[in-house]
Amino acid sequence: MVMRNILLVILVLLLSSWGKIGHRTVGEIAQRQLTFTAEQKINEILDGQSLAVASTWADEMRSNPEFDKYSTWHYVNLPLDKEYDDVEHLGPNVVKMINTAIPILQSPMADKKTKQFWLKYLVHMVGDIHQPLHTGRAEDYGGSKIKVKFKGRKGAENNTNLHVLWDTDMIDDYKMSYTEYATKLQNQFKDTVVEQGNAIKWANESHEYVSKIYETKDGSYLSYDYVYENLPIVDERLYFAGIRLGNLLNNIFGE
Repeated sequence: MVMRNILLVILVLLLSSWGKIGHRTVGEIAQRQLTFTAEQKINEILDGQSLAVASTWADEMRSNPEFDKYSTWHYVNLPLDKEYDDVEHLGPNVVKMINTAIPILQSPMADKKTKQFWLKYLVHMVGDIHQPLHTGRAEDYGGSKIKVKFKGRKGAENNTNLHVLWDTDMIDDYKMSYTEYATKLQNQFKDTVVEQGNAIKWANESHEYVSKIYETKDGSYLSYDYVYENLPIVDERLYFAGIRLGNLLNNIFGE
């Protein structure tokens, strides 16, 4: 039992997604643009919990063995030179499950418990699909096997991996709360037009960054110059995710 728990912790670390700040920033941006009707319906489903808080539930539940069957819902593996439609997808992935969630949430036949499950996953998955390495290679778990040493702005050195660097390490270097980060991004991108698209578009868009990210080799030493070059991509992906999530929820639950 102890060994199983250790393996589960390792699996969660290897397959993590945007950290708590990233996901909650996406949820906060989405929450701020909900219509009155959509917000009322979502409040009812989530028992008043905000989208920001609900956004991390799917990751929090990954330490529960009963949720192992949902592990592939967080990503889609793509070869570097392929887009989503170029690959045969045999099992569940983040694109398929976003598209599964939408009609369930729209259905008048689905009960509250069912909608709560799918809404929490949808909020999380829209965030996940905008993280480029959630469309990375299967053989290295989206960069999780590529070990790097990262020296952040505060000077502390951390042994990490490429996936976690993009999930959390660069975001944590900001030292902002998710509400502060959401406001920063809204100000930063206030004049940016975000094309809504769909889950396939979002996956392909994320995947456009992957080849460049994989130029970082195992054992690399990275410092603030890496953050300076790549954090704008993280900013954009989080902002796009928040805007698209808000638009999607307004479409599902709005008048």
